[in-house]
Amino acid sequence: MSNGFECVRPEISPVGGKRRQLSASGWGRACWTIAVVSVFLAALLLAGCEKKEEAPPPGPPEVGVTEPLQQDVPVFEEWVAQLNGPVNAEITPKVQGYLLKQDYQNGYFVKTGQLLFELDPRQYQASVDQAKADVAVAEANLTRVQADVARDTPLAAQSAIPQKQLDNDVAEQASWEAQLKAKKAALANAELNLGWTKVYSPIDGIAGVSNAQIGDLVGTTTKMVTVSQVNPIWAYFNISESKFLEIAPSITDVISGKANASAMHSKPIEYIQANGKPFPAKGELIYVNRQVGTQTGTIQVAAQFANPDALLRPGGFGRIRIETGLDKGALLVPQAAVTQVQSMYLVAIVTPENKAVFRPVKVGDRMGTNWIISEGLQLGEKVVVDGLLKIQMAAAQSPELAKTGIPVVAKPYVPPAAPPAGGN
Repeated sequence: MSNGFECVRPEISPVGGKRRQLSASGWGRACWTIAVVSVFLAALLLAGCEKKEEAPPPGPPEVGVTEPLQQDVPVFEEWVAQLNGPVNAEITPKVQGYLLKQDYQNGYFVKTGQLLFELDPRQYQASVDQAKADVAVAEANLTRVQADVARDTPLAAQSAIPQKQLDNDVAEQASWEAQLKAKKAALANAELNLGWTKVYSPIDGIAGVSNAQIGDLVGTTTKMVTVSQVNPIWAYFNISESKFLEIAPSITDVISGKANASAMHSKPIEYIQANGKPFPAKGELIYVNRQVGTQTGTIQVAAQFANPDALLRPGGFGRIRIETGLDKGALLVPQAAVTQVQSMYLVAIVTPENKAVFRPVKVGDRMGTNWIISEGLQLGEKVVVDGLLKIQMAAAQSPELAKTGIPVVAKPYVPPAAPPAGGN
């Protein structure tokens, strides 16, 4: 063969002693098989002799860094607050009767003097008619005795009749005058009872769901519905006694008349709704309660907010936020640079040797997209904002290296572009 392998067809001695040769086709197949096996073995030997190439080690992770921003920021304090209307009128009828009609829709706005309910007026109309009749009788009797007195007075003066008769006439006149006043009073009371069969709203507000149904027998102990004033609406919250003592002098000046009430409204009050969004309107302080709670050590404070659209409802919870001071020279970093591990907050600092190390810090309030760092960070240090996950993965692979710092390639952090207005 041309590849250096020569296949010679041997002769085979049979049992009978004669030598014979393999057939040409059988011998060709045998030679081809031997050649293929030889080439495969040669390839294995060459592969074993070659030196295996190793993959290059990964380079240091690339991270985006920024320096803390230093500026004066206002200091805010927050308290849990609950909303309630300045007036919550519980509508209770003044007379007893069967409810015939509800004249408002549950949950709708109502005005002062608007008709809410109508009770069966028939028995009270009958009382009015009876009282009118009693007044008429009293007036008729009074007219009669007045005529007697007018007739008997000159006769008694002429001794034409006994003086005692005139005295009886005068006494009877006074009696019927008194009875007429009593009958008129009974008529006025009957008319009041008749009028009270129609129940009106005493304030502007929102009327809740009625507790009485058509046909119910309601009375002076039945709380039919509550109407709540919601514009303005009040937010009640409790502050500690120590915090109250800081503002106590100015409060005392206002309630004693030494200072104008506008001093209590100097700082706007913000209400943070249950969904975390601030209420558009700013509030003002209305009152501070007269006493400190003996069990809680706090004192109740109320703030008032304009609420024309009734977005805030009685019973709702939120947070009152008030500016209480100014933090001068505060350090701020993007919120993405801060990692929270249980109750601990960490930031990754890049050293001058381009090594990233994690450092615990104390955080303050959030200011927009930034976070105030109160302890653990110095001005001018480089803080990792983008690539924290890469550092954490490298630290997990090399715990010993994490103690001295993870080598990184630091590049200036570029905040993501704000989405266009109206975009999804």
